[in-house]
Amino acid sequence: MARQKGIVKIKGTIGDMTFYKSRDGYMVREKGGVEASRIANDPAFQRTRENGAEFGRAGKSGKLIRTAFRPILMKASDGRMVSRLTRQMLKVIQSDPVSARGERKVSEGDLSIVKGFEFNAFGKLSTTLFVPYNASLNRSSGEMNVDIESFVPIEMITAPEGTTHFKIVSGAAEIDFDNEEYTVATSESAILAYDETASGALNLQNILSPGSTLSLFLLLGISFFQEVNGTMYPLRNGAFNPMSAVEVENGV
Repeated sequence: MARQKGIVKIKGTIGDMTFYKSRDGYMVREKGGVEASRIANDPAFQRTRENGAEFGRAGKSGKLIRTAFRPILMKASDGRMVSRLTRQMLKVIQSDPVSARGERKVSEGDLSIVKGFEFNAFGKLSTTLFVPYNASLNRSSGEMNVDIESFVPIEMITAPEGTTHFKIVSGAAEIDFDNEEYTVATSESAILAYDETASGALNLQNILSPGSTLSLFLLLGISFFQEVNGTMYPLRNGAFNPMSAVEVENGV
């Protein structure tokens, strides 16, 4: 793989060379590889087929999580979140202790691997919010809550330059990875001033199906705003809004 130089940048295939644009700039590589029909049928590529099946399953499960939490992730993720989440879900699949290789799946793996996942590498909850909070899952009642004690925002939140206000955001989901279905609930605090005034205790309550047997996820994040002439604008279009998986539990 090599980087293109010069004024004119090329995209496409010329002879055995493929020219393309990536996050790292305009690149060029030699065309090649094994034919798809051989990979699909040759016994020598059995491991390749197994790895491909599990990687595809990881991609689908990551997409299901992203779709479920889309309302709160739209402005709380980075450009490489999709690939990072896919890698995490692949680890979950590989932790499946009962299924054969190539047939391992998320529902049999250890979903606690996803706990602590930061959806925005440019704004991590772990380095933004320093006030103690309690994240709880109550499977029998369907309540998935985050309780935060009163805090002084300017002391306990590290905000991007230009922040005048913020709000705390939470979302919970029960996800059926085998049938690709989900139910989601979200909640948020009022928009609060980023100053030295104590916030008061916050309770973010998300209610899902009582007695659910599905996998449960609870996310927590912060949205930053800048007030201009009485109007709240998302700060830098949410580029530094953190969002993290604070509780994750396998289905039962």
